[in-house]
Parts: sequence; C-alpha cells; structure tokens
Amino acid sequence: MRHSLFVLALLAGLPAFGAEPARPAAPDLATAEVVDLTHPFDDKTLYWPNAPSSFQLTKLHEGKTPAGFFYAANSFCAPEHGGTHLDAPIHFAEGHPTADQVPVRQLIAPAVVIDVSRQASSDPDYRLTVADVQAWEARNGRIPAGAIVLLRTGWSSRWPDRKRYFGDDKPGDTANLHFPSYGKEAADLLIPGISNCRACHGGAYAKDKVQTTCIACHDYHQSATLKMGKL
Repeated sequence: MRHSLFVLALLAGLPAFGAEPARPAAPDLATAEVVDLTHPFDDKTLYWPNAPSSFQLTKLHEGKTPAGFFYAANSFCAPEHGGTHLDAPIHFAEGHPTADQVPVRQLIAPAVVIDVSRQASSDPDYRLTVADVQAWEARNGRIPAGAIVLLRTGWSSRWPDRKRYFGDDKPGDTANLHFPSYGKEAADLLIPGISNCRACHGGAYAKDKVQTTCIACHDYHQSATLKMGKL
C-alpha cells in the first residue's frame, strides 16, 4: 500500500485577497515532482462514525471469457464522505453547487502549506490560528489570491487507525472526536467577507473547546474562493 497524505479540498466563489496577482509560470511537467496526496480506497478506508456502510468492492469477473480473451471488471460502493474525496459546496450549503457543477479550473491553483504538525502532536484538537497564518506570511510573503491553502497536521501518519485518526473508535458515536483543523478566526482572515459560520459542525467535536469553536472547514467552502485542505 502506498504511503500518502490525506487532503480535503474546500471550494470557492469570491476573491480571497483582492485583485489577483500575475500568475506564476506554469511548471515544467517533464521535470516537476508529482506528489500523491491520496489514500487508497479499500477495506481499511475510514468513514464518518455514523456512516451506515463502508467501502465495498465486488469482483464481477477476472479471467478468460468464453471467447478466449482475458477480462477483469469490478463494482464498488461507498459513502460519499470518507477517504480522499471532494466535498461539494452543497454538503453544508443548501442550493449551492454539487461536485459536477464545480468548474475544473477552480481546482487548479498555486498552493501553500501551513505546517501545524508540531502543535497538533501535543494537542489533537489544535486549530489553525491567525498567528499561524501571519507567521507563515512573515516567512514566505502574502498568500496569493485564489491560492489553495493546505494544512499540514501530520494526521496522515495515523491513517488508517480509526482511534488515532478520529480520537475515538465507538461506532456511530461522534461526541468524542479529536483531530486538528482550521480555526474560525484563521478562516475569517483567509476568506474575507464571510464573518459568520453558516452551520457549526458541532457533531464532529468533543465537549470541550473543539465543540464550542465554529470551524470553517465545512462552513465556509460553499461561497469562498480560497480552497483549503488538510494533510
């Protein structure tokens, strides 16, 4: 099984930082390094604790056909929200685009990685702060408009251990989950013009500071141009 990272893309619609700067030169695909950020879909794929099912692969055929040629085919079934996947804006925003309505061009942009793996290693409920964003910009320059902001949490190393990844492994129970993500204030900074969460995803967080923090990962993506993801 390949070593990989987990990324959730959060989608967009309004300018993030004012006028868009000049686009950087396109990478040379002949020499560029290609990084696989996915996890495989298989019987170890993690799904939300109250998901009614998991990944199911059914082998339809593998071998010689009556006509004498080899043929292999499978079918698969899985819940939408598990493993490496795209959260469409409609996931938490009624009337907003479904995945097939998201322009492909919107998924291709310069990216920055903000590393909070050190903080998350000692605090599984860690949330990206305004200070984290400002520190990154002090070292690297202003995050460009329309950028993809990836949050490196180090949580990929916990995959696919359900208890270590989610902080709890009770089937059907979402009351005691612990994992790092974006803080509301940091999301306000990254996505100007959206001052309030539209729906606090409280069911995902434990009864401490996590549950009482309105997190942007699902709540802002329905109308923001900035893309955000977790590694």
